[in-house]
Amino acid sequence: MSNQDVDDRREYYRIEDTIALDFSLLSGSDAHASDPLHDNSPLFNLLSDLHLMDFESQHLLRHISERDRTLANYLKVMNKRIDLLGQVMVQSLLKEIGEPRKVSLSEGGVSFRHDRALPVGQLLVLRMVLLPQGFGLELRARVIHAQPHDDEFEIGTEFEALSDAQRQLLARHILQKQAQQRRLARAGQGPLGEPGQPSST
Repeated sequence: MSNQDVDDRREYYRIEDTIALDFSLLSGSDAHASDPLHDNSPLFNLLSDLHLMDFESQHLLRHISERDRTLANYLKVMNKRIDLLGQVMVQSLLKEIGEPRKVSLSEGGVSFRHDRALPVGQLLVLRMVLLPQGFGLELRARVIHAQPHDDEFEIGTEFEALSDAQRQLLARHILQKQAQQRRLARAGQGPLGEPGQPSST
């Protein structure tokens, strides 16, 4: 990894979060393919596309709001209805992926516990559902460390080849979680957590 890559990674900030996550290993030709992600869950792919399309259309809605508030309000109601359908999809998807787990998340990568070590440099396909919004993201990541922790291993990964929309979704989720943690800390309902600390992922 170049010095520039290291500097870029240190610019990311991590949060302690609870998300649904599973992964599969990439090997052979899949690891070198330009688009190695698998279509092993049509429901997950549909949820992921739904949220990415919604995110990418936000600027269009802002332009419509400037010209026609009635139409913009109607479209916002339609978005809420789609969000409700998305929440139903999330509940079904959680049964497939598994119960939410604690992770350390940044725009650069994610760390999570696993029952065995993974080789450093191993490529993974991560499927994540960010809660409570239910954003579905399928991302490619590389293992950068696997450290023993009690009876498990702390697996640190670094995302690879994120699209602008995926990176912005992650950034928005992290900012929202940071704001929520600060509100809870001010209200005395819990610790601030670790927003604003350099990421080790």
